[in-house]
Amino acid sequence: MVRVCVFCGSKTGNDSGYAEAARCLGREMVSRGVGLVYGGGGIGLMGVVAEPFWRLVAR
Repeated sequence: MVRVCVFCGSKTGNDSGYAEAARCLGREMVSRGVGLVYGGGGIGLMGVVAEPFWRLVAR
């Protein structure tokens, strides 16, 4: 399995475009069968990537 390691900040920042891009990344990784390696944080952009990833993987 291919895996992508994601390093992100603990805040989402002032530009909502970054959060939307992170959310899209999480969804796209699941749709392509790519695994996620990250620090386990549930906040900031790291959490934004992880939330849709784990929600969709659990289906």
